[in-house]
This record gives sequence, structure tokens and C-alpha cells, in this order.
Amino acid sequence: MVLPGLSSSGMAHSKAYDACLNRMYGLHRFGILLGLDTSEAVLAQLHHPHRCFRTIHIAGTNGKGSVAAAVSTILVQAGFRVGRYTSPHLVDFNERICIDNVPVPDAAVVDAYWAVHTARSATRELTFFEYATAMAFYCFAQAGVDWAVIETGMGGRLDATNIVEPEATVITNVSMEHQAYLGRRLADIAGEKAGIIKKGTPVVTAARQPAVRHVIETTARQHRAPLWRLGKEFRVRRSADGGFTYSGQLRRPGLRTGLVGDHQLENAAVTVAVCEALTAYRQVPIDAEAIRKGLADTRWPGRLEIIREQPTVILDGAHNQAAVTWLAAHLRRRYAGRAITLIIGVLDDKPWRDMLRRLGPLCRRMVITRAAIDRSVPPEIIRPEAGRWCNDVVIIPGVADAVAQVIGEADDDEVICVAGSLYVVGEAKGSLT
Repeated sequence: MVLPGLSSSGMAHSKAYDACLNRMYGLHRFGILLGLDTSEAVLAQLHHPHRCFRTIHIAGTNGKGSVAAAVSTILVQAGFRVGRYTSPHLVDFNERICIDNVPVPDAAVVDAYWAVHTARSATRELTFFEYATAMAFYCFAQAGVDWAVIETGMGGRLDATNIVEPEATVITNVSMEHQAYLGRRLADIAGEKAGIIKKGTPVVTAARQPAVRHVIETTARQHRAPLWRLGKEFRVRRSADGGFTYSGQLRRPGLRTGLVGDHQLENAAVTVAVCEALTAYRQVPIDAEAIRKGLADTRWPGRLEIIREQPTVILDGAHNQAAVTWLAAHLRRRYAGRAITLIIGVLDDKPWRDMLRRLGPLCRRMVITRAAIDRSVPPEIIRPEAGRWCNDVVIIPGVADAVAQVIGEADDDEVICVAGSLYVVGEAKGSLT
């Protein structure tokens, strides 16, 4: 239970802030509406704030936030003032809109809300995501940022963020997701994500599947966009000391990322390739030291985040097959021989049976919980499937209650992993900070 005027992180908010956010959350009833016309009309009323800064636009199934965080941190190290727009947030809405990696203050959120509210379209109400996107652009323009790193919400072609004219675009990777909106085939989903590619604008990708590569390569060729592909134009190799060597236009040994997990090696390589593309095609001054330090300093909450020790508590928002595969590999390698309790809650549009199949055998115990969002799958539905993969399965409905009870019962050397949804991870993080 969150008290009025208090976020789940314990941070007090003003009544004006709470009122604005409550109105925005009420917009969820309009669902997901893909298209750019409404956003374009609203931003025109706001005098096109998205044209006041240079942008980097990022799409993909996994890794968007990690790449956004790393690119932002490097640009800050290079001396720029940088906005970053990502979604969803874990604890506070402000996390979505950061300047120099710091969430904007409540007053900026309220100001942006009323600016967008005044300019809202007469044709239809904005969705929550359209509202948040317009607010982010307004905040960045008001703050006078040099750069904004913008993450798509869903897909790309018809995503509200695709109104920007970026200096570089990124497609991290592509796998099956949001099929009701993006298409039933991998190539269809790739086509939606490739919709962010613009004429003459360099595009960097880590996508590997032949069908996906074909779509991205064809789209880039149609737009005469220089294409940088992992494994072709740039490569990465892990070093024995835990660092990595990047090979692209330059060979860069001795790099390290501040993010945990083997999959972050790929995200770090994409990040460095983006920096090289900006330097090569846009003459952006990003030196080797900014890249080195920016990568090492990058943090991205809720992704293999160790939030406490004794017992070890890991928060990971893995909610699709690729992310769960990475999480399982990390747990198997890093915590072999230790007792693992999995606290998991899932949403109804995610492949939760496959998630349980991959994670369940690694766990001594599984606790099924439920985030406070209407798309959460009831624990009673999940429990029989969970029982196929783990002998000890219990239900603790509230996320905060589940986390508190499991920590209270655990020995110091046990591992507690919270996963299955960023909403579950957000509630867990809020209860622990």
C-alpha cells in the first residue's frame, strides 16, 4: 500500500505531481494506438521541441535500455548535456526522463504535463505513452540538452518516438514479441523495427537471424543508410581478465562495461559502434577516454542488479525468451552450488510457461507473486506449471510481502532472484529502497 503523496520508493511527491500522474495513468484505458499523426499535431502546438536537439533513436527486442544508458553516459563523459528517454520506469515515473543520467525533478514533470495537456490533439486523446513521449521532448528542449537518446516503446515504424530525425539509429536485436501489434512472423516484427531507419542516417545493429538481417539490410539500402552489423563491420571478443576488445574502424582493447551478464558484451559493442558512427558520419567529437570511462560507469537498474548481500538479492526484469535464457545462464554459471529462490510474477502477454521451464530447474524454491497491474497472471494459474519444474512452489500474492518473507527466511549464503516482469522488479525495488 502506497500512502497518498508517497511513491513506492518512499519519495514524497507534491499533490500537483500526484494529480498529473494519476490523470496520465488513467489514459491506459485508451490502450495502445500506433501512429504518428496525433503526436505530430501535439508537438507542432509545442513548437516542435524534438527539433531543438540532436537525437539517437534505439529500437529492438532486448538491450534497448542498456544501450541507451551506455550511449548517454559516454556522451556525458564527452562533455555534452544529454537527455535520455526510456520505458517503463521501475519505481518513479521520473526515471523515464533523465538529463545527464539524473531523473528530472517533480516540478519539471508537472510543467511538462500541463504543456502537453494544453496542446493535446482535438482529434483523439493521447495514450499514456504518447503523453510521456511529448513530455520528454518538452523537458529536453526546456533544459537545453545537446543530445537526446530516445528508446522506442513498441516496434518503431508507428511508435510515437519515430517523429525524430536522428543522427544515428540502432536496432539492438529482434525476436518474437507483441505479435498482436507487430506481426506474427519474425520478418514482420523486424520490418516494424526497421521503420526507424532514415535516409542517409547510419544504423547499427546486433541482429543475427538471416530473416531479420535481410529486412534491415534491405531497408538500409533503400534509404542509402550506412549499415554497421555486429560480426561484419564491427566485432567484439571477451578478454581473459573480464574485459573485452572491440574491433571496428579502430581496435579498442581493454574495455569494460559496468553492466553484469555476458549478453552485455554485445550491447557494449553496439554502443561503441554507435560512437564510431557518430564520429565518422556526423563528426561528433567522442574520444577514446570518454568511451572507456562511459562504458565502465554505465548503470541500468533492474537488469541483473544486486540490490543487497547476505542473502544475495538479484533483480532482473527478464520477461521474454531471450532475456530469460540470459538470466538462466548467469544464475547457472555465477551461483552454481548455491540455493536459489525465484520470486516470479508475469504478465499475460509473455511466454511465461517457457520462462518457468528455463528457470525452475535452477531453483530450490519458487515463490509465485503478482504485480499490481491488471495484466498480471493470477498466481493460481501459474502454480501448476511451476510445479512441473520445481518441487517447492508457494504463492505469496503481494510482491513486497513476497520479498520481505523470503528474505526473512533465507540464510546469508542463499540467492534470491526476482524476475518475470519489470513491474514485479519495480515493486520489489521500491520495497527495498
